[in-house]
Amino acid sequence: MVDQLTFAEENRDRIQAVENSFGPSGKPLYRPSRVLIGEGRLMKQSRRGPQPRVFFLFNDVLVYGSIILNGRWHKNQQIIPLEDIQLEDLEDGVKMRNQWLIRTPRKSFYVAAASYEEKRAWIEHMEECQSRLLSSGRRRSSAFAVTWIPDEASAICMRCSTKFTVTQRRHHCRKCGFVVCGGCSKKRAVIGHIHPTKQLRVCGICHSGLLTTEAQAQGTTRERGDSTGKTGSDEDEGEEYSEVEVEERIEDHDPSRWMDSQIDSWSTYVYLKPEHLKH
Repeated sequence: MVDQLTFAEENRDRIQAVENSFGPSGKPLYRPSRVLIGEGRLMKQSRRGPQPRVFFLFNDVLVYGSIILNGRWHKNQQIIPLEDIQLEDLEDGVKMRNQWLIRTPRKSFYVAAASYEEKRAWIEHMEECQSRLLSSGRRRSSAFAVTWIPDEASAICMRCSTKFTVTQRRHHCRKCGFVVCGGCSKKRAVIGHIHPTKQLRVCGICHSGLLTTEAQAQGTTRERGDSTGKTGSDEDEGEEYSEVEVEERIEDHDPSRWMDSQIDSWSTYVYLKPEHLKH
């Protein structure tokens, strides 16, 4: 009993420390049933190339953010429910070793650990926590965002073959993840599992496909006699999508490169071994 109380106090202090590290812009993280399982740094693939990010694994969510002030402070907090995550193990790439793919409804991305052992620890602990949640009745997400093709993967638009230049910049279709030019991505559409109301950038081909799907869905609704007439609001419903919005504003093509020297400055994955979760 004393050990359980001690662990509860230590766990609360750990979560409070994580919460405080994101400052006033971060969302509250402490809940009586929430347990901090582990923490560490991973390289996350972004439009500018692999970037270090801090990750915190809880028994019900995965939290990550950007690192500032030598890791003492963080920003751009992202919180992902574990039931909304799908993991895919990957072989080593040319630029990313010890990597795997994290799929979520709103965003899918590659991450890499400093060693194979840390990679396996992250994956196994995430899967264990997710399994407990699903066995307790949580529903698994059925739709996931595509993984964006990195900027450096194509020197031309993947729809019209226009060459990218200083003035002809790269963009991404939120539906297929292709690297496309501005002319091929003028259309906007709602992609429900990414955002329920926001009009997102899509290429012309995906836009046509979404219109066809929407028309078919409306036809089915009319056949069923559904006449609620409910429409979405343009408001954000209080939710934050800071990382997605930041990447939408990135226009310069400035990919960083995977360097062995980056690994030396990583902090290792810390597994807190919450024994009480076994029961």
